[in-house]
Amino acid sequence: MTKKYNYKDLEAYKEAKILVRMIYSLLQRFPTKEEMYALCDQLRRAVISVPSNLAEGSGRYSVKEQLHFIEISYGSLLEVECQLDIAHDIKYISDDEYLSAENQIGKVASLLSGLRGKRLSPNPQSLSSSNPLIL
Repeated sequence: MTKKYNYKDLEAYKEAKILVRMIYSLLQRFPTKEEMYALCDQLRRAVISVPSNLAEGSGRYSVKEQLHFIEISYGSLLEVECQLDIAHDIKYISDDEYLSAENQIGKVASLLSGLRGKRLSPNPQSLSSSNPLIL
């Protein structure tokens, strides 16, 4: 059986996974006792939600459902951004770490926006030629 589509081929998914690794690396330096079940846990859940919702949405057949999961992914990305801003304010991460993460968040946000735009486009050329209902 030949694969016609794989969510792992999406640039948004690839860049979101880079963000996951970046956040997990930052979390290793957070104060363990105070933050293990607070900000760390929230950040982990939010950042994992970004690529996970792209994967889940890619398995949906309706464009409406696919858009819904792209939007959830985007919302999770903004949650990560907010939590990093807080972590930066309370000096858990440096200015350079914050800016680096912000740049990666910007890349992912741009790719998610483009993906959403493609799904909204009435132009059939903007959809996958192998299956028009797949991201």
